[in-house]
Amino acid sequence: MDSDLARKRAALSGKATHVLEARTLESSHKRLAELLTEGLNVLDVGCGTGAITYGIAKMIGPAGRVVGIDSNPALIEKARQTHNEIPGLSFMTADIFDLPFKEEFDIVTSARVLQWLSSPAEALQKLKAAAKPGGRILILDYNHEKIAWEPEPPLSMKSFYSAFLKWRSDAGMDNEIADHLPELFHKLGFENVSITPQHETTTKTDPDFLSRVRIWADVAGSRGLQMVQDGYVTEAERARAEMEYLDWMEKTAQSQTLYMLAVEGIKPR
Repeated sequence: MDSDLARKRAALSGKATHVLEARTLESSHKRLAELLTEGLNVLDVGCGTGAITYGIAKMIGPAGRVVGIDSNPALIEKARQTHNEIPGLSFMTADIFDLPFKEEFDIVTSARVLQWLSSPAEALQKLKAAAKPGGRILILDYNHEKIAWEPEPPLSMKSFYSAFLKWRSDAGMDNEIADHLPELFHKLGFENVSITPQHETTTKTDPDFLSRVRIWADVAGSRGLQMVQDGYVTEAERARAEMEYLDWMEKTAQSQTLYMLAVEGIKPR
């Protein structure tokens, strides 16, 4: 199976682009794009390689300021190398629980980050502290329980995905964080809390279909290794799920929908 899987990975590797670098402000954080105007100060927490942060800087212009934060130094270095020519744009390595800002930003945003945290309420409180009074906090995240594929992927992947959700849950991560965000916002005293569905649907006619659908093969090939070590799946189960999913996405897959919500609120003055 190892040689078959290696061949399958190689056959499809040229058709996939890196998920982080393929994202754009307009396609991957639509609600934020609607809110941006020239001259704003924006903090983007969990910016990765800076693809969305770059889009923010272009929209707010040189009179504004945008800071991209990520806890991964390698991603921050990549962001600096790629986007070092944009006025008002800077990147720094920092942890969401130890942000070096207080009441500085008009908008504080974090996309696809709280899903990985065991203390999302504490993280949201830190983001709130970085916003100016009257500033806006905008969180975009998933409910992993509501993913939809057409047609259904192989049973090996469905079994792996169930184990993946249990592995996350046992580690303290909230698989349904998107639907729990409004309650967190209200508990932390935000005003004018609102919800905007931002579900990501990709179909076989989309030019980046394979790169988007491939995410779960990549999860099986990366985080799946840790799941094997932790006893949630065997190596044979992990490898079978990855190989059969790669085959399914190339030959059978028609669509995938990731359930996402953008939840926002205003910090009281």
